[in-house]
Parts: sequence; C-alpha cells; structure tokens
Amino acid sequence: MDNAITNILLVGVGGQGILLASEILSEAFMLAGFDVKKSEIHGMSQRGGSVVSHVRFGKEVFSPVVPEGQGDILFGFELLETYRYLSLLKPGATVVANDYKIAPPSVLLGQAVYPQALPEKIKAKFPDFLLVDGQGLALQAGDVRAANTVMLGAVSKRLQIAEEVWQKALEKMVPKRALEINLKAFAMGTRGGRTRGQLFQ
Repeated sequence: MDNAITNILLVGVGGQGILLASEILSEAFMLAGFDVKKSEIHGMSQRGGSVVSHVRFGKEVFSPVVPEGQGDILFGFELLETYRYLSLLKPGATVVANDYKIAPPSVLLGQAVYPQALPEKIKAKFPDFLLVDGQGLALQAGDVRAANTVMLGAVSKRLQIAEEVWQKALEKMVPKRALEINLKAFAMGTRGGRTRGQLFQ
C-alpha cells in the first residue's frame, strides 16, 4: 500500500455527512505522511441529492479522480447509492456500507420501487463486504448524526493508518462541541470494521 495509490469512493445522499467524512479521511492520510487528492464529482451536496466523493492517497498522486473500475474501497452511506456505484470498483475491492435506506424521488413519487435484497446483491459481486448499522450505533454513541463517523471507524480498519492518527484528524476536523460523541461513534465503528461479509450491529 505504501508505494501504490489507494482509491476510495464515498457515496450517499446529501445531508449524510459525506463531505465531512471525506475531509477527515484526507486529513488522516496527510497526517500519516501521504500525498492526498480529493474531489466531489457527481450530484449536489444539498439534502436529498446524490453525492460521490473521491479520495486518493499514496506516495505521489496527480489526479483527484478515481478512474472507473479502479476503486479499492467503496464507502457507502446509503444502500441503493452503494449498489449504483459498484461499477467504479476493481475486482476484489472492499465495500463497507451503511444499512440504511433513503427512498429516491422516483420511489417517493410512485414511479419506481426501492430494490430488495441489496446487501445480498452487493455481497454476491464483492465478497469483502461489511454492512454496518451506522444509525443504530450512532444513536448509542449519543447522536444519530454521527453515523458518518461510525462508518469512518469501520472503514479505518481496512486502512493501515494508526489509531492515534485518526484521533488527531477527528480532533482537527470535528467541532469541539461534537467531538466526544464522534470519538465514541468512531470507536464503535472500528469494532464493526473487524468483521467481514456480515451485518454488524
């Protein structure tokens, strides 16, 4: 991992804290001594819109955009959005997804039906798949809005970055009033990040 570029994709819906999560990821990689490039590519970050953020790190990174089919880790905050972007991953990639559904406008308007059995479909394509109860664990930590930090904790166990580096990144990027809850949420996520191919809750 030290010499290669690692490609991470964060996908979900506006209002889920994806952009903050990508900022914390980037900060952690920089603190660990890596070159980092980050970009938001698709959709709008306002509440309800589709959001895709690319984070790339390595010894030297030139482009902020993950080439299609080259993603190493897909970090999904919503199940349907996670499934939609599987094509960006390379074979054998890792998928860490929040067990959470947000109906898109087409479903709300009765023009489509939310797909069933998405976790099973994702796991069939990418066996290294972890489904995390982000909302439930965040609630246990003290605030459901910390689900993004729960997910960060789960993803952190797939990355060779020291725990103290993650803590420094959180301390720098999270507002002080929310830091204690977010540190707790991150720790809960790390416990989920050690289990592969199953639901952690």
